[in-house]
Amino acid sequence: MKPAPFVRHAPKTLDEALAILAEVAPQDGRVLAGGQSLVPIMAFRMARPAHLVDINEVEGLDKLAVEDGRLVVGARVRHGAFHTPPVEGPLGRLLATVVRHIAHYPIRMRGTMCGSLAHADPSSEWCLTAVTLDAELVARRKGGERIIPAAEFFEGIMSTVLAEDELLAEMRLPLLPPGTVFGFNEFSRRAGDFAMSAALVTYRVEGGRIAAPRVGVGGAEPHPRRIHEAEAALDGQAPSDATFRAAAEAAAAAVDPLEDVQTTAEYRRDLVRAVVRRALEASVA
Repeated sequence: MKPAPFVRHAPKTLDEALAILAEVAPQDGRVLAGGQSLVPIMAFRMARPAHLVDINEVEGLDKLAVEDGRLVVGARVRHGAFHTPPVEGPLGRLLATVVRHIAHYPIRMRGTMCGSLAHADPSSEWCLTAVTLDAELVARRKGGERIIPAAEFFEGIMSTVLAEDELLAEMRLPLLPPGTVFGFNEFSRRAGDFAMSAALVTYRVEGGRIAAPRVGVGGAEPHPRRIHEAEAALDGQAPSDATFRAAAEAAAAAVDPLEDVQTTAEYRRDLVRAVVRRALEASVA
Protein backbone atom coordinates (compact mmCIF):
# COMPACT_ATOMS: atom_id res chain seq x y z
CA MET A 1 0.00 0.00 0.00
CA LYS A 2 0.96 3.67 -0.24
CA PRO A 3 0.29 6.58 2.15
CA ALA A 4 -2.94 8.53 1.90
CA PRO A 5 -2.57 12.02 0.38
CA PHE A 6 -0.94 14.64 2.62
CA VAL A 7 0.55 18.12 2.46
CA ARG A 8 4.25 18.47 3.28
CA HIS A 9 5.47 21.63 4.99
CA ALA A 10 9.20 22.45 5.05
CA PRO A 11 9.89 25.22 7.59
CA LYS A 12 13.38 26.68 7.95
CA THR A 13 13.15 28.00 11.52
CA LEU A 14 11.81 26.59 14.76
CA ASP A 15 9.30 29.41 15.18
CA GLU A 16 7.97 28.72 11.70
CA ALA A 17 7.72 24.99 12.40
CA LEU A 18 5.83 25.58 15.65
CA ALA A 19 3.44 28.01 13.99
CA ILE A 20 2.64 25.51 11.24
CA LEU A 21 2.25 22.68 13.76
CA ALA A 22 -0.19 24.78 15.81
CA GLU A 23 -2.27 25.30 12.68
CA VAL A 24 -2.28 21.76 11.31
CA ALA A 25 -2.22 19.69 14.52
CA PRO A 26 -6.05 19.63 14.77
CA GLN A 27 -6.06 17.98 11.32
CA ASP A 28 -3.80 15.18 12.60
CA GLY A 29 -0.71 17.07 11.49
CA ARG A 30 2.47 15.18 12.38
CA VAL A 31 6.14 16.04 12.72
CA LEU A 32 8.51 14.30 10.31
CA ALA A 33 12.20 13.94 11.18
CA GLY A 34 13.75 10.58 10.30
CA GLY A 35 10.45 8.97 9.36
CA GLN A 36 11.58 5.47 10.30
CA SER A 37 8.62 5.03 12.67
CA LEU A 38 5.99 7.23 11.03
CA VAL A 39 6.40 6.45 7.33
CA PRO A 40 5.91 2.65 7.63
CA ILE A 41 2.60 3.03 9.46
CA MET A 42 1.55 5.64 6.90
CA ALA A 43 2.37 3.18 4.12
CA PHE A 44 0.00 0.65 5.72
CA ARG A 45 -2.52 3.48 6.27
CA MET A 46 -2.53 2.84 9.99
CA ALA A 47 -1.87 6.59 10.20
CA ARG A 48 -3.32 9.12 7.75
CA PRO A 49 -2.02 12.55 8.67
CA ALA A 50 -3.31 15.31 6.42
CA HIS A 51 -0.15 17.36 7.01
CA LEU A 52 3.50 16.57 7.68
CA VAL A 53 5.73 19.22 9.23
CA ASP A 54 9.16 18.22 7.91
CA ILE A 55 11.79 19.60 10.33
CA ASN A 56 14.85 18.38 8.42
CA GLU A 57 15.81 21.92 7.37
CA VAL A 58 15.03 23.64 10.67
CA GLU A 59 18.08 25.46 12.00
CA GLY A 60 19.39 24.47 15.41
CA LEU A 61 17.67 21.12 15.78
CA ASP A 62 20.87 19.28 14.84
CA LYS A 63 22.54 20.26 18.12
CA LEU A 64 24.69 17.61 19.80
CA ALA A 65 26.70 19.31 22.51
CA VAL A 66 27.45 19.38 26.23
CA GLU A 67 25.77 22.22 28.10
CA ASP A 68 25.60 22.64 31.88
CA GLY A 69 26.66 19.06 32.60
CA ARG A 70 24.21 17.51 30.13
CA LEU A 71 24.48 16.11 26.64
CA VAL A 72 21.91 17.99 24.56
CA VAL A 73 20.50 15.98 21.63
CA GLY A 74 18.41 17.93 19.12
CA ALA A 75 15.41 16.60 17.24
CA ARG A 76 17.36 16.16 13.98
CA VAL A 77 20.23 14.12 15.45
CA ARG A 78 20.34 10.68 13.82
CA HIS A 79 20.97 7.41 15.60
CA GLY A 80 24.15 7.13 13.55
CA ALA A 81 25.65 10.09 15.41
CA PHE A 82 26.23 7.68 18.31
CA HIS A 83 28.14 5.01 16.40
CA THR A 84 31.19 6.57 18.03
CA PRO A 85 31.02 8.11 21.52
CA PRO A 86 29.61 11.64 21.17
CA VAL A 87 31.20 12.72 24.44
CA GLU A 88 34.12 11.50 26.54
CA GLY A 89 33.51 9.36 29.59
CA PRO A 90 31.03 6.63 30.50
CA LEU A 91 27.96 8.30 28.94
CA GLY A 92 29.58 8.40 25.51
CA ARG A 93 30.60 4.75 25.73
CA LEU A 94 27.13 3.77 26.95
CA LEU A 95 25.39 5.48 24.03
CA ALA A 96 27.80 3.95 21.53
CA THR A 97 27.05 0.52 23.00
CA VAL A 98 23.27 0.88 23.03
CA VAL A 99 22.98 2.27 19.49
CA ARG A 100 24.37 -0.93 17.95
CA HIS A 101 21.19 -2.73 19.02
CA ILE A 102 18.82 -0.35 17.23
CA ALA A 103 17.31 -1.96 14.12
CA HIS A 104 19.72 -2.05 11.16
CA TYR A 105 22.45 0.26 9.87
CA PRO A 106 20.37 2.02 7.14
CA ILE A 107 17.65 2.81 9.69
CA ARG A 108 20.21 4.18 12.15
CA MET A 109 21.53 6.52 9.46
CA ARG A 110 18.10 8.11 9.01
CA GLY A 111 16.09 7.65 12.20
CA THR A 112 16.43 10.12 15.08
CA MET A 113 16.75 9.75 18.83
CA CYS A 114 13.97 12.25 19.58
CA GLY A 115 11.74 10.64 16.97
CA SER A 116 12.15 7.31 18.74
CA LEU A 117 11.22 8.93 22.05
CA ALA A 118 8.13 10.61 20.58
CA HIS A 119 7.01 7.34 18.96
CA ALA A 120 7.30 5.65 22.39
CA ASP A 121 7.53 2.03 21.36
CA PRO A 122 7.90 -0.02 24.58
CA SER A 123 10.90 -1.78 23.01
CA SER A 124 12.80 1.40 22.08
CA GLU A 125 16.39 1.38 23.29
CA TRP A 126 16.46 5.17 23.52
CA CYS A 127 13.25 5.29 25.57
CA LEU A 128 14.85 2.84 27.99
CA THR A 129 18.03 4.93 28.08
CA ALA A 130 16.13 8.16 28.76
CA VAL A 131 14.21 6.67 31.67
CA THR A 132 17.17 4.87 33.22
CA LEU A 133 19.41 7.95 33.15
CA ASP A 134 16.69 10.43 34.23
CA ALA A 135 16.83 12.49 31.05
CA GLU A 136 14.93 15.73 30.57
CA LEU A 137 12.79 16.13 27.45
CA VAL A 138 12.15 19.61 26.08
CA ALA A 139 8.75 20.06 24.40
CA ARG A 140 8.17 23.28 22.48
CA ARG A 141 4.96 24.75 21.09
CA LYS A 142 3.94 28.11 19.69
CA GLY A 143 4.37 30.55 22.57
CA GLY A 144 6.16 28.36 25.08
CA GLU A 145 8.04 25.28 26.20
CA ARG A 146 8.08 22.80 29.04
CA ILE A 147 10.69 20.42 30.43
CA ILE A 148 9.41 16.91 31.11
CA PRO A 149 11.28 14.32 33.19
CA ALA A 150 11.62 11.10 31.19
CA ALA A 151 9.92 9.15 33.99
CA GLU A 152 6.78 11.26 33.42
CA PHE A 153 6.91 11.37 29.61
CA PHE A 154 5.64 7.90 28.65
CA GLU A 155 2.01 7.04 29.31
CA GLY A 156 1.68 3.63 27.66
CA ILE A 157 2.25 1.77 24.42
CA MET A 158 3.19 4.43 21.84
CA SER A 159 1.64 7.08 24.04
CA THR A 160 3.26 10.14 25.64
CA VAL A 161 2.24 13.32 27.44
CA LEU A 162 3.07 15.43 24.37
CA ALA A 163 0.18 17.62 23.22
CA GLU A 164 -0.73 17.44 19.55
CA ASP A 165 0.84 20.85 18.87
CA GLU A 166 4.07 20.16 20.78
CA LEU A 167 7.39 19.30 19.18
CA LEU A 168 9.93 17.24 21.09
CA ALA A 169 12.82 19.59 20.36
CA GLU A 170 15.62 18.00 22.39
CA MET A 171 16.65 15.51 25.03
CA ARG A 172 19.11 16.38 27.80
CA LEU A 173 21.09 13.48 29.25
CA PRO A 174 23.07 14.02 32.47
CA LEU A 175 26.76 13.20 32.12
CA LEU A 176 27.65 10.11 34.14
CA PRO A 177 30.24 10.58 36.89
CA PRO A 178 33.75 9.18 36.33
CA GLY A 179 33.98 5.58 37.46
CA THR A 180 30.43 4.74 36.43
CA VAL A 181 30.12 1.30 34.87
CA PHE A 182 27.23 0.11 32.75
CA GLY A 183 25.77 -2.94 31.06
CA PHE A 184 23.11 -3.42 28.41
CA ASN A 185 21.34 -6.53 27.18
CA GLU A 186 18.26 -7.22 25.09
CA PHE A 187 16.51 -10.23 23.63
CA SER A 188 14.80 -10.32 20.25
CA ARG A 189 13.87 -13.22 18.00
CA ARG A 190 16.11 -11.96 15.19
CA ALA A 191 18.86 -9.36 15.01
CA GLY A 192 17.26 -5.98 14.33
CA ASP A 193 13.79 -7.01 15.51
CA PHE A 194 12.04 -5.16 18.31
CA ALA A 195 13.28 -6.35 21.68
CA MET A 196 10.93 -8.51 23.70
CA SER A 197 12.79 -7.38 26.79
CA ALA A 198 15.84 -5.19 27.43
CA ALA A 199 17.79 -3.97 30.44
CA LEU A 200 20.20 -1.11 31.05
CA VAL A 201 22.15 -0.84 34.31
CA THR A 202 24.63 1.69 35.69
CA TYR A 203 26.40 2.00 39.03
CA ARG A 204 29.70 2.90 40.69
CA VAL A 205 31.86 0.74 42.93
CA GLU A 206 32.99 2.48 46.11
CA GLY A 207 34.98 0.59 48.71
CA GLY A 208 34.16 -2.66 46.96
CA ARG A 209 30.41 -2.00 47.20
CA ILE A 210 27.83 -0.98 44.61
CA ALA A 211 26.74 2.66 44.88
CA ALA A 212 24.07 4.66 43.03
CA PRO A 213 22.66 1.70 41.08
CA ARG A 214 20.17 2.24 38.27
CA VAL A 215 18.25 -0.61 36.67
CA GLY A 216 15.95 0.10 33.75
CA VAL A 217 13.77 -2.44 31.93
CA GLY A 218 12.05 -1.97 28.57
CA GLY A 219 9.98 -4.10 26.22
CA ALA A 220 8.29 -6.06 28.99
CA GLU A 221 5.66 -3.52 30.04
CA PRO A 222 3.69 -0.77 28.22
CA HIS A 223 6.61 1.62 28.70
CA PRO A 224 10.15 1.39 30.11
CA ARG A 225 10.85 2.27 33.72
CA ARG A 226 13.42 2.00 36.46
CA ILE A 227 13.00 -1.05 38.69
CA HIS A 228 13.65 0.24 42.20
CA GLU A 229 13.33 -3.21 43.77
CA ALA A 230 16.30 -4.40 41.72
CA GLU A 231 18.26 -1.26 42.59
CA ALA A 232 17.63 -1.90 46.28
CA ALA A 233 18.96 -5.45 45.88
CA LEU A 234 22.21 -4.04 44.45
CA ASP A 235 22.78 -1.01 46.66
CA GLY A 236 25.62 -1.53 49.11
CA GLN A 237 26.37 -5.06 47.96
CA ALA A 238 29.61 -6.38 46.51
CA PRO A 239 29.43 -7.03 42.76
CA SER A 240 29.06 -10.80 42.50
CA ASP A 241 27.09 -13.49 40.76
CA ALA A 242 24.86 -13.89 43.82
CA THR A 243 24.16 -10.15 43.99
CA PHE A 244 23.37 -9.95 40.29
CA ARG A 245 21.05 -12.94 40.45
CA ALA A 246 19.21 -11.45 43.43
CA ALA A 247 18.69 -8.18 41.54
CA ALA A 248 17.45 -10.08 38.48
CA GLU A 249 14.96 -11.99 40.60
CA ALA A 250 13.77 -8.74 42.15
CA ALA A 251 13.26 -7.23 38.69
CA ALA A 252 11.35 -10.27 37.45
CA ALA A 253 9.07 -10.17 40.47
CA ALA A 254 8.43 -6.42 40.11
CA VAL A 255 7.30 -6.24 36.49
CA ASP A 256 3.74 -6.66 35.19
CA PRO A 257 4.58 -8.24 31.83
CA LEU A 258 2.78 -7.72 28.55
CA GLU A 259 1.11 -10.74 27.01
CA ASP A 260 0.20 -11.46 23.39
CA VAL A 261 -0.70 -14.37 21.11
CA GLN A 262 2.95 -15.41 20.84
CA THR A 263 4.28 -14.59 24.30
CA THR A 264 2.90 -15.38 27.73
CA ALA A 265 3.40 -13.06 30.66
CA GLU A 266 5.48 -15.68 32.44
CA TYR A 267 7.81 -16.02 29.45
CA ARG A 268 8.39 -12.26 29.41
CA ARG A 269 9.03 -12.35 33.15
CA ASP A 270 11.73 -14.97 32.51
CA LEU A 271 13.21 -12.71 29.84
CA VAL A 272 13.38 -9.82 32.31
CA ARG A 273 15.22 -12.07 34.73
CA ALA A 274 17.70 -13.03 32.01
CA VAL A 275 18.37 -9.60 30.48
CA VAL A 276 18.86 -7.90 33.86
CA ARG A 277 21.34 -10.55 34.96
CA ARG A 278 23.20 -10.41 31.65
CA ALA A 279 23.32 -6.61 31.68
CA LEU A 280 24.84 -6.74 35.16
CA GLU A 281 27.34 -9.36 34.07
CA ALA A 282 28.28 -7.17 31.09
CA SER A 283 29.03 -4.30 33.48
CA VAL A 284 32.02 -6.20 34.87
CA ALA A 285 33.15 -7.86 31.64
